[in-house]
Parts: sequence; C-alpha cells; structure tokens
Amino acid sequence: MVKVITCRFLLFLFLCPGLLFAQQRLTLAGCEEQFLRNNLFLLASRYNIEASQAAVIQARAWPNPYFSANLNAWNPDAQRAFDIGNAGQKEFAIEQLLYLGKKKKNEVELAKANVQVAELEFSDLLRNLRFRLRESFYSVYFDLQKIETTDRQIVQIDSLVQAYSAQAVRGNISFKDLVRLQTLLLDLKNERMNIREAILDRQADLRLLLNTEAEIIPLLDSADHARYTSVVRINIDSLKNHALISRPDLLAAAKSAEAGEWNLKWQRSLRVPDLTIGAAYDQRGGAFNNQLNLTAGIPLPLWNHNKGGVRMAQAQLKQLGAEQQQLGMQIRTEIATQYAKWLESRSNFEVAGGIYNNYGIREVYNGMLGNFQNRNITILEFTDFMESYNRAILQYNEIYKTFIIDCEAINSLTNTTVF
Repeated sequence: MVKVITCRFLLFLFLCPGLLFAQQRLTLAGCEEQFLRNNLFLLASRYNIEASQAAVIQARAWPNPYFSANLNAWNPDAQRAFDIGNAGQKEFAIEQLLYLGKKKKNEVELAKANVQVAELEFSDLLRNLRFRLRESFYSVYFDLQKIETTDRQIVQIDSLVQAYSAQAVRGNISFKDLVRLQTLLLDLKNERMNIREAILDRQADLRLLLNTEAEIIPLLDSADHARYTSVVRINIDSLKNHALISRPDLLAAAKSAEAGEWNLKWQRSLRVPDLTIGAAYDQRGGAFNNQLNLTAGIPLPLWNHNKGGVRMAQAQLKQLGAEQQQLGMQIRTEIATQYAKWLESRSNFEVAGGIYNNYGIREVYNGMLGNFQNRNITILEFTDFMESYNRAILQYNEIYKTFIIDCEAINSLTNTTVF
C-alpha cells in the first residue's frame, strides 16, 4: 500500500512540475521592477560606471612631491659615525613634478569621456536585457496558453481512450478505432512535451534576469494586448531617425570617438617634456655652509618623441570612426528588416485573429466532441478535426506571440516606445 501511494505521489509531481518550485505571478510592469532592482548584469555595469568615475578622480591627482635626505654615515676627520649635528653634514631636498603641454587637462577630459561611454554602455545593456526580458515574458505567457489548451484536449481524449478501451475489449468497437485515438493522444502529449521544454528554457532566462529561483507566471490584461494591436501604421523613416538619435550603442560609439580625440591630444602632449622643480638644503657639502638651493630639471627630447603612442591613437581614432559608421548602417539595416518582419507578422495576426474570433473555433470543437461522443461522426472525421484544431490553436498562439515580440523588437531597436 505504501509503495502504491509513493508511486502515485511521484507521478503527481511529475505531471505537475510547477508545484516543485515556488511560483510568482507577475505582470510585465512587476517583472521590470524586479529586474531593475535585482539584475546582476546591471549591477556589474553600474560598478563599471563607478570605476570610470574613480578614474576621473585619479586623473585629476598630481604626483606626490619627492623628499630625499643625505645623512653623514662616517666622519673620517673626527672619527665619528652619523655626524649630523651642528658641525656635521646633512642634506635635504624636496622635488615636485609639473606636467607641461596640457597633459593633465587632456587626461582628465579623456577620463570624463570614458565615464560617459560607460553610462551609455549601461543604457545599451539595459535596452538589450529589457527586450530579452519581454521576449521571454511573452514567450512563456503564450506557451502556457498552448499548454492549457493541450492539457484540456489530453484530458478529454484520455477519457475517450479509456472508454474505447473498455468497449474494444468487449468487442463493441474495433481496435483500429482505439489505435487512432491512442495515436492522437500520444501526438498531443508529445506536443505538450515540446512546448514544456520551450517554457523551461524561457523560465530559466526569466529567473536569471530577475535573480530569483521562483517560477514566473506571466499575467496580461486587455490593456497589454491593446497597446500592440492599436498601432496600425508606422513610418520606417521615422523609426530610423529615432534610432539614430536615441540608440545608446550608437551614442556610445560617438562618445568613444570623442574619447579617441582626447586620447590623441593626450598622446601628443606626452611629447612635451615635464619640468621637475625643487628646493635643497646642504649643511656643509656645497660651496657655502648651510646652503639653500633651487633645483630644476627637464628631460631632453632626443630619442623618445612618443611617436608610437601618437600613431596608435591616430589609428584607434580612425578605427572608432569606421566602427561608428558601420554601426549606423547596421542599425538602419536592422530596422528595415524588423519593419518587414512586423508587417508580415501583423498581417498573419489579423488573418489568424479573424479566424479565431469570428468563426467560434472553440464552439466548433465542443460541437465536434459532442457529436463524436454521440457517435454522429466517425472516428476518422473526429481525429482529422482534432489534428486540425490543435494545429490552429497552437499556430494562433504562436502567431500572436511572434507579432508581440516583433513589436517589442521595434521598441528595442529604436530605443523608443512605439507600441
């Protein structure tokens, strides 16, 4: 008896895997709020901004002054060690390095530009992760709709299989008809398994993005659906213009080019020798007793003119400019491609929605099921209809999901709220 209960319990957990994990029902707004609060990718990127800001502080800092002392260790005349008193010998000096050629200004401006690049890279990461979140959110939602429909069919077909099995044993119906129903049931279960695997993959992505171990159950209301279906026409040129002025990755590329210009200025300023000035005290080692001296030093630019650094900065600047142009072209191409996808998915959605909503496909299903139970139609007619019905429901949800994800892709590619 214990073994039977244990087997039934394990079977129950297998059929209801969601009960093994805590479930969290969230709207899209709730998901995004938790995402902004908990996502570790965003947290790491924020630390990168802080590091860039710290680099500005460091760039502003001047080198510390250098202090040196020269103390007598042995006086051979007086035969004394460490003779540093009033009649002994000691020297002290302090020096400060002064940057010339606007080195410090150029270094600070370069660090400031890098901060702006880090901030824009954070914005672009947020843009990409937000689209990934919404894509997974809607994928899970519509795949759960598929599961719900498929489960309902599995329960109904399974009950028919049980009834037909009993009738087949009694010889009231042929085993051929039973096999048809069993095949239909297996097809439904196999379809459910494939959908469930897709849900698990997307659920894993949602858990990672939200930094949670709970199973996310997406919630949508009519307003969520309406904001995608209410937009009928969009202008592709307007989309491209919006993207070119608001995409953070393109803005980051432009700011990187600006940082490259500051780096070139900094490398050129490094060719200017720096000046070291200081003061020194010499008790008895100089021309006079208790001598005070001013010191100054500058390297002679004979061998090193930082030609390599300048050429490297020039090459990097050209590279950044080419990458910026390439990114602009890539963005325009991506938007044109996504716009074509949106037109196609919208057209498919309108056709599928008309069939799904206007022809009462669920009522037809219930009618066919009742007619089959009353033996008004043959099993061949019923199984053919069930296969067509199942494909229609799954395709409708897939078309709807694709349409919404295409809308979100346009939002992401333009970094604006078109839908």
